Amino acid sequence: MSRPAPLPRHPLTPVAQALLLVFLGTAAGTGLLPAQAHAAEAGATVNFDIPAGSLDQALSRFGRQAGIQIAVNAELTSGRQSPGLSGKHDIADGLRRLLTDSGLEAVRDAGGEYTLRKAMPTTSGEAVLSTVTVSGKAPDSTTEGTGSYTTWSTSSSTRLNLTPQETPQAVTVLTRQRLDDQKLTTLVDALDATPGIVVQKTKIGEGQDGTDIYARGSRLRNYQIEGVPTSLAVGTLLANTAAYDRIEVVRGATGIMNGLGTPAATINLIRKRPTATPQKSVTVQAGSWDRYGLGMDISNPINESGTARARLVANYGDEGNWAKRFDQQNLALYGIAEFDLSEHTLFTVGFNHLDQKTDSSILGRPLFFTNGQRIKLSPSNDGTPSWSYYDHQSNNIFASLEHRFGTNWIGKVEYSQTRYDDDGLTVGVTQTIDAATGNGMEVWPYRWSGKTRQNNLDAYVSGVFSLFGRDHELIGGVTLSRSRSSTQNYDYDWMNYPADFNIFDWTDTAPAPAFFKTDKSSFRERQYSAYLNTRFQLSDATNLLLGGRSTHWQLDEGSSKREENVFVPYFGLVHALNDTWSVYGSYTRIFQPQDGVVFLYGRPGASPDPEQGEGYEAGVKLSLDGGRLNANLAIFQMDVTNLAYWNRDARVYEVLGETQTRGIELEVNGKLAEGWQSGAGYAYARTEDQHGERALIRLPLHNLKLFSTYRLPGSWNKLTLGSGVNWQSAIRSGTSLDYRQSSVTLVNLMARYELDKNLSLSAHLNNALDKRYYSTVANDYGTYGAPRNFMLTAKYNF
Repeated sequence: MSRPAPLPRHPLTPVAQALLLVFLGTAAGTGLLPAQAHAAEAGATVNFDIPAGSLDQALSRFGRQAGIQIAVNAELTSGRQSPGLSGKHDIADGLRRLLTDSGLEAVRDAGGEYTLRKAMPTTSGEAVLSTVTVSGKAPDSTTEGTGSYTTWSTSSSTRLNLTPQETPQAVTVLTRQRLDDQKLTTLVDALDATPGIVVQKTKIGEGQDGTDIYARGSRLRNYQIEGVPTSLAVGTLLANTAAYDRIEVVRGATGIMNGLGTPAATINLIRKRPTATPQKSVTVQAGSWDRYGLGMDISNPINESGTARARLVANYGDEGNWAKRFDQQNLALYGIAEFDLSEHTLFTVGFNHLDQKTDSSILGRPLFFTNGQRIKLSPSNDGTPSWSYYDHQSNNIFASLEHRFGTNWIGKVEYSQTRYDDDGLTVGVTQTIDAATGNGMEVWPYRWSGKTRQNNLDAYVSGVFSLFGRDHELIGGVTLSRSRSSTQNYDYDWMNYPADFNIFDWTDTAPAPAFFKTDKSSFRERQYSAYLNTRFQLSDATNLLLGGRSTHWQLDEGSSKREENVFVPYFGLVHALNDTWSVYGSYTRIFQPQDGVVFLYGRPGASPDPEQGEGYEAGVKLSLDGGRLNANLAIFQMDVTNLAYWNRDARVYEVLGETQTRGIELEVNGKLAEGWQSGAGYAYARTEDQHGERALIRLPLHNLKLFSTYRLPGSWNKLTLGSGVNWQSAIRSGTSLDYRQSSVTLVNLMARYELDKNLSLSAHLNNALDKRYYSTVANDYGTYGAPRNFMLTAKYNF
């Protein structure tokens, strides 16, 4: 059976069409609306939109938007940066936020003019609680436009807005600048560039079904959007990074954020927001293997006052690959609008549409003949038959309402719904291959189509309260999540399907089976949780973080039903030794029900025990240049029982008993010198079973990831050069033949040239040394990583 003639590859749903027309109309109809400067009294509030960047430029924009005069000494501001400012603020508060970490303050004289001067010194290590803000939306957390590889605020560990130094866990923030410089266009690309994260692709072109992601010896399953837990079952790994301001990665267990959590890490995607001033760009790209792409990003105020704003991001790509027949088409649409209903209330609505269609995805191949001799295949042999395909589509809509109660308290409620559909016809192959002829390989075609729906409701309040003469922070809320999935199963006449193929030409000779529908399978999952987190300021230099989340989880799968009630506590302590150094420690519980009842033991009705345990972490943090350069050294231990891993030969998950993972991580991010940004990290993690033997040998013990860019000075300042190195230690297949791949070093290069203030050209060369390696080796199968390839990009801002 050949695949039916395809319809146009990307017909949009009616909802997506309507939303696209609304946002395109908004962008086209508003034009360039100038910011309205108006005189403001010191106590009046003004709606600011000032991007992060040069302090000189930020102060100039502030003066125009607020209608005030600021006397500036160029010697004071030279070379200094500002985190920017957005939203409504009075003049004094706005200036204070704009001057964050600059060492400067603005003083108002009797005539209403402001003068800049050096700030009065404060006690070393003193902790000052700023005005409370919505989780993930602190004014100094937005990274777009900063040019930085770090941020001044994150919220992914406890949902409180904390600086990296105040967070009692290892945190990596992939900023907008880092995502652009390194050309990390998908979530999988971004995670592959993150220190401590191990990405292994067992198949390429099949999204989450073909990618295993690990951290600290455990599979990564915790994903969030704006702090709200999101299931892997709704195509999370399809995410296109063009829709996000930054990606925050908190390594270690974060059950307090997810309700259920593994000891790996939590990934939190923070969306781009609309801007009060017009911002538009178009991107065109082309690269190796007939890869082409087109993107745009349009942000505009909808009305003249700027109280309504909208943004649309669109990306389309058509990509070949190093294997013949492979073809993939991607479409990503993201739209968001914000409406200031009053001075204290903000309403937000938006959508995210993702569509990926892949023909002849890449499949891992057997490594050995039956006599133990190695099978010599090249990356170009990784293809699959022309009749195989894998299509995904994800549609997400969201809406939120935020309200400020006075100065110190704020509340937010958000609803989101995600609809995910996938349809695939793909294959598996056996290892029984004769060395003399290459014959004996069996091909197992299989097909399915599925639909998954997830609904989330998240609500919380956050604020500052006084106790024992000090101010402390609190956040409390509930997260309600329901998902349901149904899968149409198929079968074929496997008794009469050919059983003997040749490893060297099977993709040309294997016929497409005639599938017919059989039964359907379905499941329903519910997760209801409530949480409370606090940060107590014990002294000027010491903060205690306490919290907990109570979760009810239920899974109904056919006739099987599982239910768990769990309380996850969290404890963290941070002590600032001085303005530069701080030390921390944290503890949390680990609890995660196992995935896939049927596949775990290969029989329906099984009820495997949850993955559970405890996680401990301690470390030292460093902050230099007002937070523009951050470093972290962490040591950790994860004690886990019932750790599951995939056995490809038996096609089931197997469960280890008691395991212990110990390791160390070192990371540096931010500005090393003027024009020089860098992100680098080293991680070591060793997992041992209850007998003290090393487990999970398919994962490297060590990995090092480095990426750095330098903007040349003087007359060459239009040119930015960058390079990166990804290194990992040896990995093994872990079978009787026990294939071992030695350490792998990959080198990546980039260059960007700004022709003028609007147009820039960039080039990326990945795997520059053309290293041949396996992305993963497991159970005597291997999947090649990408050979050397390049991408050229032109971006025009207007």
